[in-house]
Amino acid sequence: MYKKYFVIDTNVILEDANSIFTLSKEGENLIIIPETVLDEIDNKKSGFDEINYQARAFGRILESMKIRKSFSRSLYNIVDIVDDKNRVIEIISKENYDIPPNRATNIINDRKILEIAKFAKEYYKDVIFISFDMMARMRAVSYNIKTMGVLEEKSEFDFEFFKELNISFENSSDLNNQPIKNYNPNHKPYNFCYQFNSIGTKKIALGVIQNNHISIIDEKKLSFQAVPPLNREQKFLSFAIIEPFFDVVIVEAKAGSGKTLLAISGAMKLVKQKLFNKIIYIRNSIESLDKGEDIGYLPGLEEKFAIYNHPLHDSLEFIVKQEYRQKKENKRGATKTELEESEVPIKIEEYILKYSIETMWVGEMRGRTLSEAVVIIDEAQNISNKTMQMLLSRLDKSCKVIILGSNKQIDNFYINKYTNSLTTLLKSTKKSTPLVNIFAITLSKVLRGPITEWAENLFGGEGN
Repeated sequence: MYKKYFVIDTNVILEDANSIFTLSKEGENLIIIPETVLDEIDNKKSGFDEINYQARAFGRILESMKIRKSFSRSLYNIVDIVDDKNRVIEIISKENYDIPPNRATNIINDRKILEIAKFAKEYYKDVIFISFDMMARMRAVSYNIKTMGVLEEKSEFDFEFFKELNISFENSSDLNNQPIKNYNPNHKPYNFCYQFNSIGTKKIALGVIQNNHISIIDEKKLSFQAVPPLNREQKFLSFAIIEPFFDVVIVEAKAGSGKTLLAISGAMKLVKQKLFNKIIYIRNSIESLDKGEDIGYLPGLEEKFAIYNHPLHDSLEFIVKQEYRQKKENKRGATKTELEESEVPIKIEEYILKYSIETMWVGEMRGRTLSEAVVIIDEAQNISNKTMQMLLSRLDKSCKVIILGSNKQIDNFYINKYTNSLTTLLKSTKKSTPLVNIFAITLSKVLRGPITEWAENLFGGEGN
């Protein structure tokens, strides 16, 4: 009767409740939901994080549907519900499950869901278990059940944001404002950054593409900020941050590459130049992998500012000390000294007020419109597509947004590298859009220190 039979895990619905309709294909496929999934979703309805909104959205979907029939097969109870478009969801339950005792709640729930999937496979002969949880999918495979992640069938995109060309030029100014296709006929929309090497000389020019034309980076201008860039990648990023042309800056970076520090420093420069009135910092944190609960997003200048937004606090502390050193060194005959540690928190508070730096809780952003702000969204790899859509839809045309993340540091139980918003944003660069001017870059050089670089290589797979 149906073309495909899908058994849906909880994390799929909590990532996007409407995904069940995408999978249904207007009633062509049957959606099967184990009763344990309903229990887990029901437990997530309270709160203001994205998974709570998705849980409530799914509840509204169920409320809009009607029971078509209910029946029993063996020890399983089946309820068919249908909407006005003839899209059917089948809810399957069982009174007693074959679950070993003394297991953790999440393991028990996973086993219950997979027990329903095993029954569905026997009943319908061919089902597909859909989950973002690799462990659950591996166990399903051991039961000879087909599995997939919703977006897993899509090929990965090689983010080739940087290109290096060997060409002839006398002065870098000769390249400025020239069409990039004069030098690279195969230029792609996502080739944002270029290094031009002069043939026969040692001259090098760095350029960023704007409207398909080359904008040569004036490295002297990049030095006039609290944290000047230290390498080629950082120069590209710093240029994109302070360049008014770019509305959206997307950064995929290793830990310790300086992405947050450069973002804060560049944003402060933009506010100092009065191009924007304030800086808004949003960071996604995960408190529990089992629960998938988001914390952070806390407003205000209280002590919670430092507790839940350590990257911002650490960046401001570094900037405070860096600017203090620069001022001391600029004074004739002054020696390089450090700021007293007791003075640092006071200076940080002064900077927060001076540059109108705010942290914002995601729950309070719904229904708001943000204006004249540099918005920094950190840890984008842990943000779902729906949450990112909501965050970005709060910004009007007077805002600039800097989005930071690393697909090697995914902590959100409900999403993975195929489904998170960072990957979606990076993939969006494959095509240009007339709506906004986008810049994207990958930072691969670790600057924090040798331990960080060693850990990135060891656990990130590069040392294997």
